[in-house]
This record gives sequence, structure tokens and C-alpha cells, in this order.
Amino acid sequence: MDMPHGETMPNLMNEVMLKEAVMEQVSEDEVKRIMKQESIHFKETLHLRLEFKKIQRIHCLWEFTSLDRLNLNNNLIEKIEGLDRLLNLTWLNLSYNKLEKIEGLESLRKLEVLTLSNNRISVIENMDTLEKLTLFCIGNNLIGQLDNVLYLRKFKNLFSLNLCGNPASKEDDYKHFIAAYFPNLIFLDFKLLELQTKNDASVKYQNALEKMKLEELQQEQAENAEQKDDLEGFLKGSDLSESMLKFDPEAKTLRDVPGMAREMETYPFLPFSLSSLQNKIGKKCTEIKACNQTAMGEQRHYTFIPKDQAMYQHRLIYGKLLVEFFNPSLTFEHQMLELFTQIIESGLAENERRETEVNCFVSAQTKAMKDYQKKVSKKMADFEEQHQKRMVELQQISESDLLKDKISHCSDEIRQLCHSFMEMEWRHVSQMEDIIKMLDKNLSDMVGNFSETVQGLFTQCRDLEDTYYEKVRQVAIATLEKVAKGEVEEHMQDDAKALFTDRDAVMDALETAHENHLLRINDRQTQLLTRVSAWKVAVIEGVRDKELEGNRTRISDFHRYTDILKEQLEE
Repeated sequence: MDMPHGETMPNLMNEVMLKEAVMEQVSEDEVKRIMKQESIHFKETLHLRLEFKKIQRIHCLWEFTSLDRLNLNNNLIEKIEGLDRLLNLTWLNLSYNKLEKIEGLESLRKLEVLTLSNNRISVIENMDTLEKLTLFCIGNNLIGQLDNVLYLRKFKNLFSLNLCGNPASKEDDYKHFIAAYFPNLIFLDFKLLELQTKNDASVKYQNALEKMKLEELQQEQAENAEQKDDLEGFLKGSDLSESMLKFDPEAKTLRDVPGMAREMETYPFLPFSLSSLQNKIGKKCTEIKACNQTAMGEQRHYTFIPKDQAMYQHRLIYGKLLVEFFNPSLTFEHQMLELFTQIIESGLAENERRETEVNCFVSAQTKAMKDYQKKVSKKMADFEEQHQKRMVELQQISESDLLKDKISHCSDEIRQLCHSFMEMEWRHVSQMEDIIKMLDKNLSDMVGNFSETVQGLFTQCRDLEDTYYEKVRQVAIATLEKVAKGEVEEHMQDDAKALFTDRDAVMDALETAHENHLLRINDRQTQLLTRVSAWKVAVIEGVRDKELEGNRTRISDFHRYTDILKEQLEE
């Protein structure tokens, strides 16, 4: 079908186009090498320029897995797609296309520079994974609301932003709005954001900023609360008691042995949690009431009590409850629950102390960064002022020798500026290393103290388990002797009688259950302590990685800035 008059016939991005683009960018020696091999290895390509190719759709880039820079400006592209395999991409230019939506960037986690200028984009969105973004150009689009720009606040490394040519950039207070909500920004619309402008903006938007920071703090606290709930759930370990009972296959049978029931009832690992203790007490109190009613001669029986054993069961339950709930000193159950409560409370208190310590670190880190940025901004502002004067002087010089001398002097000034940046960065890195070392020491002390406390509490848990095992063992031995003599009580169940005809089976069952209970306690202790230690290691490693990444980004930004100055000088 013929294209309407004035419209451009789009080209297909295919292997032929990509090979031609790669060949155009390599040196003569590289061309000879490729010709000898009769093939091009796309996976070795680092830079790819595809501007002015009339490309309508991004396609066939899956082999460019090492690609660092991709230039697709001045084409006919309508959708961002086909970039999923470009995991090493740090620089992407899609300006001067027909894009209407930001999308398809999820995999580009290393991206630092993104240029989307001169398209038809109306909303800034779908960029959550671009955590390393430092420079974002979206000028001459259709961004209509300044509030939408606040989406970019999540990018802590963003130092240069271009929004000029959008409807939002024409609002009266545009510059102060951006300066207030993006205090770390250095360049806005390719111009240095002056320190005075930032100060004025922070005063003007003080109330709005405090409100936003409060909302962000509340959101962070909500996330911390979720983490705390997760920690509490782990500490309580609702599956611990149930998993122990699974390792005690004879528990139900042993419960029916006279004298054993009391020990089984007070065994610390009955399948109920702290949160259900009140319900359990309530149910028992209902049973007490039933006992009292029956003892007073009431003729009916409650469904949960078998008719033929009603009086015996009532007296047994009643007596047991008086001991268990009205003399709370000293069932294994209560002692174990108390220990579990102490472990939980200790863990949650320790979690709060760790949060406080980390928050103190973040405050110190933020202050150090603000002081550092203030120094860098002042250095840039002073240099920019002098540099602009020198550039005006250069334009007025006609004598070639004098011009060369002046240009050489300007180049020296730029090199000196870069050297000053490096010195300031080194001092900042040293300061941050001292702060991180202090955090590491404090967290190590906290984890060590917590581990010591928890080990002591779990030791008490094991002691209680040993005590329980010994008491049950004594009851079992006494019962074995009675069964051997034929002195079996009438209400003893048949399966219990059968079990106690085999002494070895009974003792093996008790010993196996005991060992498995201890194993579960030890496992829970190991999991808890391992989790806490892993958390500490992850925090320190995360902080160091982030600082290293920030250091590399800032150095890259410095070099990019000085390169721009050199290019201006050459022009």
C-alpha cells in the first residue's frame, strides 16, 4: 500500500541493519578481524548507534547482552519494548520518537542515563527498578502536572533532570518546586541549580515538605511493623508444638495411662499458642461449671462428658483445674510459656534497638551527604561563575597564540576542578567508612548480647524438657511394673494396656520423643540466631555496597560534568 504524501516509510530493525550499525562503529583493524571470521559477535558489542534509521519497532536485540550504551534517537518508535536482555545497559537515548508511554524498562536495573525528550509522554511512571538513575531527560513532552514529577523522588542518585518544554515547566513556581522536593539535584534543565534557589525553596515549601516527609515516615513505619509481625511470628513458631507432637507417635496412647495424664497435660508443647491461652482457660472454666452442676445433683450430662464416666471425669477435671489455674506456680506448661514469652519480648525489644541504631546511622549518613553536597555545589557554582567569564573572554580573542594560551589555561582549571572533586570525594568516603565501622561495631555488640540471652532462655527450655521426660519416665516405669503384676486399672484403655506389655517399646518411644523434642528446640534456636546474624551481615554489606555504588556514580558524574566543560571549550 502506498504511504500518504509526506509520511516516511519505516524500516524494519533486523540482523542486516544491526550488522551494518556494528561495522560502522568499529575500527579498521576490527573490521578486518570480523571479515576473517565471517561473523559478528553481537554479545561483545558495547555501544550501538541506531539514530536516524526510520525504525518503528525495537527488535532483534536479544544477543547484545554486554551492551552498555544504546542510541535510538530520531526514529519512528511508538513503544519501548525488546530491551529485556540488555541487563548491562547504563545509557539509553530514545529522544525524538513517537513514544506515548514509559514502559518496558523493568530489566534495566543498571541504567544511569535515560533520555526520552521530544516524544508524546504525558505521565512519568513504570521506572521503579531504575535505582541507579542519575540523569533523566524528558523535555518537550506532555507532562502536565508538577505533582507527577514527585514520582522521581525515589531515585536518590538523580543529580540532573530536564523537564523544559513540558506544560508543567511553565508553571509560575516550577523552579522552586523542583528545588524544594529534590534537594540532591544539581542540574535542572541543563543549568546549575544554585544554592540560594535551594535555600529559598526549602523555606517556601517547608510545611509541604514536612507533611510529605511525615507521610513517607508513616509508610516506612508501616513496612517496619510488617517486618516486626513477621519476626514475632517466627519467634512464636506456631508450628513448633505441632511439629513436636508429630515426633511423639505414642503421645495419644500414653495420655490414657493413669498417672500419665497429669504429666501430658502439663507438657510444655501442647498444640496451643500464647494467643489462644485465654480461650483454653475459658473452655476449662466452662468444664468446671459443668462439674459443679453435676456434683450438685443435676440430672443431665453435657455432651463432651461420656455418661458412664461422668463423675470420675468431673472430679478429675475439677481437681486438675484447681491445681493448674488457681495455683499457677508451677506447671511445665506455664514455665515454658513464660520462657517463650521472654524470648519473644527479647526479640522484639532487640529489633527495636536495632531499628534505632540503624536510624541513627541513616541520620549521620544523611547529614554527611548533605554537608558534602553543599561543598560540591558551592565549588561548582564558584567555578561556573569564573568559567562563564573565561568563555566570554575567549570569544572576544582573535589572536590565535593568545587564544591557545587562554584555552590551555581553561583546560588546566578544568583539570584542577576534577582534582578538587576527587579530593572531596576521598574525604567523604573516609568519613562514611568511619560511620559504617561504628554501625558494624554497635550491631555486632547488640547481636552478641541478644544471642547470649536467647541461648540462656533456650537452655532453660531444654532443662524443662529434661525434667518432663524424667517424670514421664518414672510414671511409665511404675505403670510397666503394675501391668507386669496384673494390677491394671479398669479405666485404662486397651491400646495403652497393649503398649505397656512391651517395656522396650515404651522406653524407646519415650526416649525417641525426648530426643526429637530437644532437636526441635535446638533447631529453633539455631534458626533464630542464624537469622539475626544474617540480618546484621546483610545490613552492613548492603550499606557498603550502596556507598561503593554511590562513590562510583559520583566519580562518573564528575567526569561527565568535566567532559561537558571540555566540549564547550573545544567548540
